[in-house]
Amino acid sequence: MAQEEQILVIQRSLFDELGAFNGLMFDVKKYLPRIFEQGATRFMNRSEAEKDPSYKQIIPYVIMSHNGKFLSYVRGKKAGEKRLLGLRSIGIGGHINPIDCNLFTTEPYEIYLESVKREIDEEVIIETKHKDKIVALLNDDSNEVGQVHLGIVHLWSLDEPKVNRREQMITQMGFMSLDELKQAKDSMETWSGLCVDHLEKISA
Repeated sequence: MAQEEQILVIQRSLFDELGAFNGLMFDVKKYLPRIFEQGATRFMNRSEAEKDPSYKQIIPYVIMSHNGKFLSYVRGKKAGEKRLLGLRSIGIGGHINPIDCNLFTTEPYEIYLESVKREIDEEVIIETKHKDKIVALLNDDSNEVGQVHLGIVHLWSLDEPKVNRREQMITQMGFMSLDELKQAKDSMETWSGLCVDHLEKISA
């Protein structure tokens, strides 16, 4: 029998202590050092975490941009998160697993950064250099998906628009302008819709 997936979480009480919010929070320096303190994070079974809002699953959410346009795609039938099936997204990311822990570091933040690289590499092929910047945290308690997740929003500024899909669940992928994304907002997952509302600030 296959071992159940373990994912990285923090207690909801820590999020509340730091200052719970809905939407995007751009004061990342207030949150990240505490979230990635030794002992603040732990791994737990995904099946438990998905149903327990007393924990927040840490999810990197990477937005890729080039020349004023942003990578966007639709989650196809192979999507791991069935509740997001068929919705448009501008973020790529996923859960942090124990595989991201290695012999070279025990620092939670360094492990997190390695996990971001792994997640992106699993889903897309990037054939260009980029700059990575954490721009915001993202929370949405208005639905059952958002209640158990906390997003860390990255902006990857690509030198060239050379991105191809690796994961089957990614369909209809391409770079879209802000106006095009605003027109498609009604077909987006909640997190992407929230990010589209603030893309000017995210990409500033």
